[in-house]
Amino acid sequence: MERGLFLLGLVALTTSFTIPRSTRVHEVYENGEDENPILNIGSDANLLEGDILIPKGRNALNDHRYRWKFPIPYILGDDLDLNAKGCVHQAFEMYRLKSCVDFKPYEGERTYIKFEKRGGCFSSVGDQQSGQILSLGTGCDHKAVVEHELLHALGFYHEQSRTDRDDYVDIWLDQVTPGLEHNFNKYNDDFITDQNTAYDYESVMHYRPFSFNKNESIPTITTKIPEFYYIIGQYRDFSKLDTLRLNRMYNCSGPLTLLDQCSFEYASICGMIQSSTDDADWVHMKSSTGDEDHTLLGRCRDAGYFMYFNTRTGDPLQSALLESRTLYPKRKLQCLQFFYKMTGNSKDRLVVWTKMDDGTGTVRKMKKIQTFYADGEKSWKIAHVPLEVGVKFRYGFQASGGDPTASTGGIYIDDISLTETRCPNAVWTIRNFSKIMQEADENTFIDSPRFYNREGYGYGVRVMPLSSYSDFSGNYVGLYFHLASGENDVVMKWPAVNRQATLVVMDQDPDILQRMSSARSLTTDMRTNSAGQLFWDNPSKVGRYDPSCDCYRGESWGWRNFIKYFDLKRRNYLKDDDLIIFADFEDITSLIKTEVPIVSHE
Repeated sequence: MERGLFLLGLVALTTSFTIPRSTRVHEVYENGEDENPILNIGSDANLLEGDILIPKGRNALNDHRYRWKFPIPYILGDDLDLNAKGCVHQAFEMYRLKSCVDFKPYEGERTYIKFEKRGGCFSSVGDQQSGQILSLGTGCDHKAVVEHELLHALGFYHEQSRTDRDDYVDIWLDQVTPGLEHNFNKYNDDFITDQNTAYDYESVMHYRPFSFNKNESIPTITTKIPEFYYIIGQYRDFSKLDTLRLNRMYNCSGPLTLLDQCSFEYASICGMIQSSTDDADWVHMKSSTGDEDHTLLGRCRDAGYFMYFNTRTGDPLQSALLESRTLYPKRKLQCLQFFYKMTGNSKDRLVVWTKMDDGTGTVRKMKKIQTFYADGEKSWKIAHVPLEVGVKFRYGFQASGGDPTASTGGIYIDDISLTETRCPNAVWTIRNFSKIMQEADENTFIDSPRFYNREGYGYGVRVMPLSSYSDFSGNYVGLYFHLASGENDVVMKWPAVNRQATLVVMDQDPDILQRMSSARSLTTDMRTNSAGQLFWDNPSKVGRYDPSCDCYRGESWGWRNFIKYFDLKRRNYLKDDDLIIFADFEDITSLIKTEVPIVSHE
């Protein structure tokens, strides 16, 4: 069972199929509510720029009085959709990973943020110092939308409100719906600050091209540099400059939950060490043709490094241990992520260890965590190793050669990150994805292997390489979630409701702080199909048999506009032409009742 929790699925080109789609997939937002949720067209709230709530007589923002002190108290109102509550916690974790911004449950403080379900997605700008509302209405249950609204609450206006915006974008007020022109105001630099950063077309705080337009085919915003026209208005994650501005505004010395990361691009190898008593060594190697690192994957000559252990020479079972510097965790929960490949012999081993404080202040208590074996796959693969360490420690990679006479290579590691977060429940890698997109039609789909969540429910992911959705930027890939029958079904509780399914397309940028992975979530409920069957009931009862997994798969729910081709080809989503998908299916029943009474300070 434990091995199934962190299953690595690999799919080649030959595993795509064609079926009638209408009976097998369903859209979470059938009317496209999440296409541009922050505009809040028709809302009766007192809103500026679509999603900024204007309290009576107050504004924020270059004023330090409206900066928060951390952690920020919060309340999740019981009128919120359960899925939105789960997305709020996801957004909190991204703030902790990329900044020093932290949150805590409300305990009677004068100032706080209360999340409620009102008519749209909106927030005040800055700490209003007497408690304030952040609304997550229909279509706002999206991690990046919550990040956007929290950036408002933290003191940020939209990117195209900057003093210098006219140098970078054109605002076509003649194409704006009459009466809504005020949504395109810009502000003087004595009112807002850009934190001394360049204009950011990729900001999660930027409008999309067709915002508040009166003609559906004519944009209200265009970019001075045409290449950025398809980029503005993304809802994936903080951009690099969003993160920089946030950390500058709040004088962050570093992120809260990032313990370590290393891409081995420098000779210092991030402070890692090797023992002088090892009978072999890890070697800091430069990329070469046919032997590229993962960070750059051959895109640059004379650049790109990785750590390498040669198993073609020496004696059988010789080994070397590469250890991190000493780390000081705040949580007793970590996820070690890294890329590796093993090109030698099937007897070669890569072992992850921790070396912990033994109670005397000395870091020497060893614990073996996980062992990886060569499996004939010569490409880079991603690994996630969950750790549970609450004392100062090091992590280490032990490489061990099996049979040098039969080895044709060695063991490689690259692009390590260690975060104080939970590892994804399941990881699925689809190889040769560009070719799959080229050859797909709207009926092509790929189903993942069956995964099991921590409770024991089976589930899967369906990818539509060419979805039925497209917009001005081009085509999209669709992602969908379904339950799958499994070995534990007889003891599982059915229907499987109040569980949040989260799908992530990973941005493989080597710097975890700059990744802009695309994530969506849905939460299972008591809805029924046209035959009156519960969608989230036991798939053996309501699903269809799939011989590829020897299981029954339920009908899939998801998003035909999950990620666009333009983005897949532009960033690091298809490094080495691998599409990497994370999946989680977590019980969030504990979030059903979360509202607490507010203490009066009058």
